Amino acid sequence: MRPFPPLRSLSPRPWSAALGGLLLGAAVAWPGSLPATASTAASTAAKPAPRVAACGTSDAAQNKPATASSTESGAFAASAAVDGNAATRWSSAFSDPQWLQVDLGSRQDVCQVTLAWEAAYGKAFQIQVSDDAANWTTIYSTVSGTGGTQTLNVSGTGRYVRMYGTARGTGYGYSLWSFSVYTGSGSSLPGGGDLGPNVLVFDPSMPAGDIQSRLDSVFKQQESAQFGTGRYALMFKPGSYNVNANIGFYTSIAGLGRNPDDVTINGAVNVDAGWFNGNATQNFWRSAENLSITPSGGMDRWAVSQAAPFRRIHVRGNLNLAPTGYGWASGGYIADSKIDGQVQPYSQQQWLTRDSQIGGNLNGVWNQVFSGVIGAPAQSFPNPPYTTLDTSPVTREKPYLYVDSGGAYNVFVPSLRHNTRGTSWSGGSTPGSSLPLSQFYVAKPGVTAATLNAALAQGLNLLFTPGAYHLNQTLNVTRPDAVVLGLGYPTLIPDNGVTPMSVADVNGVKLAGLLFDAGTTNSPSLLQVGPNGASADHAGDPTSIQDVFFRIGGAGAGKATGSLVVNSDDVLIDHIWAWRADHGTGVGWTVNTADNGLTVNGDDVTAYGLFVEHYQKYQVVWNGNGGKTIFFQNEMPYDPPSQSAWRSDSNDGYAAYKVSDSVTTHEGWGLGSYCYFNVNPSIVAARGFEVPARSGVRFHDLLTVSLGGNGVISHVINNTGGPAQGTDTVPSNLVSFP
Repeated sequence: MRPFPPLRSLSPRPWSAALGGLLLGAAVAWPGSLPATASTAASTAAKPAPRVAACGTSDAAQNKPATASSTESGAFAASAAVDGNAATRWSSAFSDPQWLQVDLGSRQDVCQVTLAWEAAYGKAFQIQVSDDAANWTTIYSTVSGTGGTQTLNVSGTGRYVRMYGTARGTGYGYSLWSFSVYTGSGSSLPGGGDLGPNVLVFDPSMPAGDIQSRLDSVFKQQESAQFGTGRYALMFKPGSYNVNANIGFYTSIAGLGRNPDDVTINGAVNVDAGWFNGNATQNFWRSAENLSITPSGGMDRWAVSQAAPFRRIHVRGNLNLAPTGYGWASGGYIADSKIDGQVQPYSQQQWLTRDSQIGGNLNGVWNQVFSGVIGAPAQSFPNPPYTTLDTSPVTREKPYLYVDSGGAYNVFVPSLRHNTRGTSWSGGSTPGSSLPLSQFYVAKPGVTAATLNAALAQGLNLLFTPGAYHLNQTLNVTRPDAVVLGLGYPTLIPDNGVTPMSVADVNGVKLAGLLFDAGTTNSPSLLQVGPNGASADHAGDPTSIQDVFFRIGGAGAGKATGSLVVNSDDVLIDHIWAWRADHGTGVGWTVNTADNGLTVNGDDVTAYGLFVEHYQKYQVVWNGNGGKTIFFQNEMPYDPPSQSAWRSDSNDGYAAYKVSDSVTTHEGWGLGSYCYFNVNPSIVAARGFEVPARSGVRFHDLLTVSLGGNGVISHVINNTGGPAQGTDTVPSNLVSFP
């Protein structure tokens, strides 16, 4: 077997010219007998959600039956909040949670709720509706209530409406002078609908030649379109297909079955690097998910680098992670997959495989990380360079679109799991729950941020179809367990310096399959999870961030102080790539400015697959306690023009991964940082990792490396570990710290 290239040949990604702009790519016409729009089936299967009301002026709650979780005394009954008398009030016991509910007498469309608080107000509360007073839907949520009179524009349908308080603003209870509910009739945003022209849905009854022609047309457009405008999702309904699917930029291929083996590709799902002369280090922004592959010749090829997840795939054969000719490749991600044969990394510098089953592993270059993988090689870093964890501490697999037995489209939301090993579907179906497409607002390019916020406020989830979305206001995700899912690398671009998305400090929000692309006016961040000071416990139902990617420059000028800011506790980060562009357009030390890629302020945050590169200060800043990181790949900024322009003091440069001095517990496994100071090779970084020297802060299997001797990293972590330097591109390894 041909050996992988020697370490000195593993150079960084070269520069390449690229087109700017991010508009929706035009659909390629279907050949012959295929329908003009491949998503026709989606439009017929999806049912619209109930339409919600435009507001009336009468208080529908006045003098209706009201009940409460408790009362402070008989003088403060629940009925006092709905009696129309501004001098009477309901007041609860001095504990959390508490609630007040009113029975409207019939199922009605609720469009506004007004709360007139006494001095004892709710700081964190939800407005909920129900048809039976047992199963509740949240239509408004806040963790920063201000008291006084709050008029809330909401959208939901139910017979019962309640205020559900989870945190008081004072040491007393919850106290309301009045609880007013307004209803009406009219129209609002529908759920469901067609999936748009760039979601291409294939059926096994279609001629294989027609499907192949369509796949080839998309690939021809997307093969080298690194910063192009096209976005595509290739979706296969359950069945068997004899095709070879080459996957280019901004293209996702996925099965529409409930489980991977419901869809079989006999042939290949292939990523190679012919467009870049056999170099796979720029094979970004593509994905494969939820299908099985029976590869021709017994081997499938997935030669990718960052932002190219391989999820819920069953490969009935070997999986080659290197391009034809065994050229360079710089790291990737597999999860919830079964590889019957051998995984063959060859030239892959670093790689994470999580909660999977493999028939074997061929080799490793700098670090191969396995977390909860049946068949993984034994722990042996650095020789061979394998980091192996028997189980993954806490996981939730990514939500995905599928077609049920009746032909209707649903989104499946996998359950939270602990101490996992192997695939989620090995014993049958992945555990979890289904949401019908009618509970999603299906977004298409051109929709306004105001409309998207209205959909969220209405209680709908969001499904972004392929394309670019300019946002002139922040998308506010405030409902617990809301799902925001992207198909085919939808790209969210902030205008006028807004933060494009903010998530409240609530349970169970799922964000997946999104690309945030910084705008020309600096944004404070591109995604914020939880407000500053968030402190609620979400251990039983954390927010998850999966296959969510961030880009500063490359497709055009862009600026953002930070990319991802996590303030909430217990958040799951499962594969991100935060990239300050080192090539493309709009690139330069003073052009695509960005301080940090990831800032974690919340406690007990768990991260798998952190790819964070080229930011101008710390790449990762971790301020919360109890954090865990399993796999980190980093390149420091290429372009500091001088030591003083970057940082010149007793701490030359910025470490890639900074754990704040106040942190008492933190742990990381399989972390690597590289330098390639090509603008000024005399630049020195004092260390790759900077952490407090405490027994509760522990790291395993770290490395630093100077690519081709372009710069020096003096120490691996703090003042421990030898320098990474010299043209041989040999890592400086450290097995453990302290």
